[in-house]
Amino acid sequence: MQNFTENTMPAIFIGHGAPLYTLDENPYSLAWQKIAQTMPKPKAIVCISAHWLTKGTQVTAMQNPRTIYDFGRMDDRLFDIQYGAQGNPELAKELIQKIQATHIEEDHRWGFDHGTWTVLRWMYPQADIPIIQLSLDYRKEMQYHYDLAKELAFLRKKGVLIVGSGNIVHNLGTLKFPENSTYDWAISFDETSKKLIENASHAEKPNFPFLRLSIISLCCMFWDYNQTKTR
Repeated sequence: MQNFTENTMPAIFIGHGAPLYTLDENPYSLAWQKIAQTMPKPKAIVCISAHWLTKGTQVTAMQNPRTIYDFGRMDDRLFDIQYGAQGNPELAKELIQKIQATHIEEDHRWGFDHGTWTVLRWMYPQADIPIIQLSLDYRKEMQYHYDLAKELAFLRKKGVLIVGSGNIVHNLGTLKFPENSTYDWAISFDETSKKLIENASHAEKPNFPFLRLSIISLCCMFWDYNQTKTR
């Protein structure tokens, strides 16, 4: 977690794991809960989920986003959960106006996918903080996302919490079952990323052949609007 003061919110990244982790108390859900307790309560949240991949960059701009169940029927209890936080159309419009790195379009169809609500329902169970989601343009390279992320920094001084939710390696198309082994390229990317973060070498972005395998190939796994289930 980045350093923050009373007037500056942090930017955080959370590995949300499988949706099942949101159902009960476990080391992951309790860690999400604890993170929220270590910082001031935000005025709003901007969440960048690994599960909203689009052509172009979009931001949710509706007042009442829906809860999206973008996964298979692994446990019926998941489909009974509603995370009723409101959106923030005004913040979405401000983001569109201030970001220079790219053109951002308003979205009125998406909502909260599981990369957002499975984590935030433990951090802020009262669902009393407005949330907008910012999509990932899966056609773009890492430099594009890095430059866009730098422009989001102004939000922190406005009391807005920036949340990245996914995993360092997040390519569901190559997921192994049972999960008792992994790929050499996944280990390499994970270790390299960890070193850069620990050394605060954020400008020295990992750039090697396995980058797209580790992250960008996830684009083949995203659900379009007609495939997502809502209640």
